[in-house]
Amino acid sequence: MKTFKYMITDPVGIHARPAGNLVAEVKKYASKITITNAAGKSAPAGKLIQLMGLGVKQGEEITVTVEGEDEDTAATAIENYLKANL
Repeated sequence: MKTFKYMITDPVGIHARPAGNLVAEVKKYASKITITNAAGKSAPAGKLIQLMGLGVKQGEEITVTVEGEDEDTAATAIENYLKANL
């Protein structure tokens, strides 16, 4: 299992467009990817409505957990996506 933290820098937080693109990125991997907000609420990163339901705003830290056969590759790709888009 791989875990990393990321601070959301997008002024609107996790909103529809980047969340949809994140879901598409997540679906490229076999690993289970979960995002947990600062309040401890979690959502599967591949489920758009649940992901947006976390209500993550700019300046909030999320925890990303990646578990599965391609977790190293998936964790790196998701972290790079977050840095580039959120």
